[in-house]
Amino acid sequence: MIMSDTQGTIPWAPRVPQSLIRRLYETDARGIYDDELLEEVGWALYARCDSFVAAVDAVHGRVKCPSCGAVVLHHSAPEEVLRCTHCGWQTTWLTYFESIQHRQLSGAEAVIALFQDFAARFPSAQSPHEKMLLIDRLIHGFHRSLTGDPTRTTGVNLIEGRYHEVVEFLDRLTYGEGSTPETRETLSQWRDVIGFTAVAWNDARLRRLRERRGM
Repeated sequence: MIMSDTQGTIPWAPRVPQSLIRRLYETDARGIYDDELLEEVGWALYARCDSFVAAVDAVHGRVKCPSCGAVVLHHSAPEEVLRCTHCGWQTTWLTYFESIQHRQLSGAEAVIALFQDFAARFPSAQSPHEKMLLIDRLIHGFHRSLTGDPTRTTGVNLIEGRYHEVVEFLDRLTYGEGSTPETRETLSQWRDVIGFTAVAWNDARLRRLRERRGM
């Protein structure tokens, strides 16, 4: 969730460490549901999803006050002062916007819907099985183009690392005889899409190179 200190800084929920998710999958592969670990991972992802949705809303003119949570409307002018009438918190839009940059906090409607769905369902999830599936499906989601085609994995918005590092990490997660059955199907589907998007990206890159060279 977004918070601020007395100096007005705006820290966002960080991406989740790979080591934490790795431990979760290694435990699951042994047929063990670690309630404490599931809660730790789930709530860390919940906070990250909340920050992501808040950042996207802010870019579209609706800033969530980091002090009290009230909505502050704005027009995206760099020096415009964002001022919360409920608690007095304030900063400029430029300062707020710069706090979002280079933090993997942007995406289209399909991603927002995926993150909102997780944030809505995880708090009320009762069984370890349900929590594991919600986490698994979230980190194996995809950004999508305007036509609905998958473009890049949402794991990079949720898990620490550069894009290719996150892809390799997800591809190498531990599965075993004790793994939650549905997670294997999710992995298979994710790998199929990752293969497709990699081919599409390489084709587009080659096409751009040829165009620059006049080929």
